[in-house]
Amino acid sequence: MSSATPTSARVRRLPVVGALRLGRPSDVWFKPALSVVAAVAPPSLLLMTLGRLDLAPYTMAGSLCALYAHNRPYAARAKALAWVILGMLGGLAVALVSASLTRNAVVLVTVGALLAAVQKAVCDATRVGPPAHVILTFVSSAALFVPQTLGQAPGHLALAAAAGVWAWLVGMAPAPLRPHGPERRATAQALNAAAAYAETARGGEEGGAGARSAAYAAVHAAWQTLLAVRNRPSTTRRALERLVIRAEVALAAPADADPARLRSWARAVRGTGRIPRTGDPRREEDGLCPDGVGPRPDGAGQCRTDGGARLDDDGLRRDGDLLRERDELVGVAAERAVAPRPLRSRLGPLAPVAVRSALGCALAGYVSLALGAERPYWALVTAASLYQANITLTWSRAVQRVVGNLVGVLLFAAVAPVAQLGPLALVLCILACNFGAEALIGRNYWLGSVCVTPLALLVTELPGYQPTGELVTGRVVDTLVGALVGFVAAVAVTNRRAGRRVERALTTVDRAREHAARVAADPSSSPAALVAARRGLAAAVVDLRATADAAAGEWWQRALPLERVVLAEQAAHRTLAATVRRRGLLPDPGTTSTYTYTEGASP
Repeated sequence: MSSATPTSARVRRLPVVGALRLGRPSDVWFKPALSVVAAVAPPSLLLMTLGRLDLAPYTMAGSLCALYAHNRPYAARAKALAWVILGMLGGLAVALVSASLTRNAVVLVTVGALLAAVQKAVCDATRVGPPAHVILTFVSSAALFVPQTLGQAPGHLALAAAAGVWAWLVGMAPAPLRPHGPERRATAQALNAAAAYAETARGGEEGGAGARSAAYAAVHAAWQTLLAVRNRPSTTRRALERLVIRAEVALAAPADADPARLRSWARAVRGTGRIPRTGDPRREEDGLCPDGVGPRPDGAGQCRTDGGARLDDDGLRRDGDLLRERDELVGVAAERAVAPRPLRSRLGPLAPVAVRSALGCALAGYVSLALGAERPYWALVTAASLYQANITLTWSRAVQRVVGNLVGVLLFAAVAPVAQLGPLALVLCILACNFGAEALIGRNYWLGSVCVTPLALLVTELPGYQPTGELVTGRVVDTLVGALVGFVAAVAVTNRRAGRRVERALTTVDRAREHAARVAADPSSSPAALVAARRGLAAAVVDLRATADAAAGEWWQRALPLERVVLAEQAAHRTLAATVRRRGLLPDPGTTSTYTYTEGASP
């Protein structure tokens, strides 16, 4: 397999039509769409009943937190949602206090830009996922330009907090019904992506490189999901880990993989039934071969035990790959045991990202003010939403944002007469826009923006109806200003060190793996040296993943070596398993029906 060595990726042409091309909707597009409706509706309807719909923007700030963490296991989702809600409340508190202390628009724009920079950096460092910092920036920036007094701020924060608690409950509601739903979906996506790559590689079709990159990305995302919970893995999660390793095997030997079997596993995983068994390399009881699939051959032959490769009805190289699977599972367990890096160390490399966000958002707000805008935060939020992994994607996001907002203001002009029929009509229009935005944004950002734009304009009417023409004109001008100034800031402020950090992290993993392998192979090595080597390698693997994830949110002149990152992780997992086995923590194959890994056991 060829190594994905970084290659030159200089920008020659910035796409326009391609940026607007629609993709396939997400497999679970309805989950965030329904969640946000369920989170927004009760508080808004309650305030409408009480005749205080003017307070709905504050409850909506908390309700929008239901958009986050849908790809995380529920144990990790609970923590992630709690931190998102706290982050939202922190940004809102700063905005409300600032709005209470001054009405100087330049000062408020500056505060909003600094908040946007902090929110961008923290969301990138914690890998919170879509919609990342954009919602937090929208909430805090909008609150800056709402007249406040210090006495009102605690009550408004309490409303946001109460709605945030309700959003947390909405986000966690599916847990009793499908406790492993996110892990199952991520595993199924990895299996389907591996099957697609196997089909492409077998048929010699064009686009094989793209299919391979997509498959590696899906496998990487599946491991991220499975490793998000750091406690001892359950039987279900362990079975899912084996399936992800089967996807990795298919990537390593696509000619020997059976796409139909991979897709069959993916379909079975998506449901609520039993996880399909791929085989346990240690099982030989009950008349089964070591792979746990099919009866033990009799008469014509016996199960292979020499580690050689043979193909079975799964179309995979069983014996050698099953030993590899066992090693990787133990390596994954060792990696799970390593505590994540402190947030401060993860924020350091993101300084250029924070500077770019602060500069772009501030300049966008200042230009908007100079043009006489009453709501400069629209330009600020537009600039904050642009920054993507590279300059081409940043340009594409700018095109998508502009087109989506322009179409969206036309939709608002059509919806506004209906929304102005009464409070209930206004709330229902807001709910419809919330649902439409999340249902469509997975196909293309601009399509979701068509609903996000009227949603933002309708929210401004919660305290009282405003002239439609003024709202439409202001939104168009601020969109153009924010997109233009934000893109200029993206070009001006770069982070070219991100690529070098990934290369250094890869080198560190290679060196740590070589050192651990030498220690494990040396019969005279002490238990303390073995423990130190294992922990050093596991920490290097975790650092590599964090560095690669941070770099994936930055643009530079060289492509991210994603395949090298995944291959380095696989090799490190196998070496970690060798160090664990050297300490006697891994029983020999065939001695028990299940393997165990005990972190911190005595050497």
